[in-house]
Amino acid sequence: MTGMRRRFPDYDVLAKGDTPSWNEATRRVIDERLQICDKPQFFTDDEWLTLRAVCHRIVPQPPGRTRPIPVAAMIDRKLYRRKGDGYRLAQMPAMREAWRHGLAALDEEAKLRFGARFHELAPGRQDTVLSLVQQGEVRAKCWRGLPAQQFFMKRLLHDAVSAY
Repeated sequence: MTGMRRRFPDYDVLAKGDTPSWNEATRRVIDERLQICDKPQFFTDDEWLTLRAVCHRIVPQPPGRTRPIPVAAMIDRKLYRRKGDGYRLAQMPAMREAWRHGLAALDEEAKLRFGARFHELAPGRQDTVLSLVQQGEVRAKCWRGLPAQQFFMKRLLHDAVSAY
């Protein structure tokens, strides 16, 4: 990501807020998103550290961005408000339970592989853990009851990218 150039460096989408480009519904949604605090309401402090580290690996943001998109906070808010997707995969626990279980399993997998919690690992090792989960090549007992590949694709990746 270093050396990344912005395609339109002088363009600021937020400057459109008071123009005909945005209607009232758009203004409400954007204003609400800009008010999201980057702190947990649903997750515990320990879960929050893991979630933030995961989000930084899944959707890294350009350096120098003055207002990084609070991806972890958006996921937390969704869960806190009990906003679902309108469906539940049969092989997965309910969304809130899946997230709690999955973050604990990521930490356990990281400890098993590298001797530290996920957020304590160097970025390359975090990527290794995520890749193993994505491939379903997990060893931690905490994954029992939660299919690692499904958690990666249907919760972690889906929710982080959707929030971003």
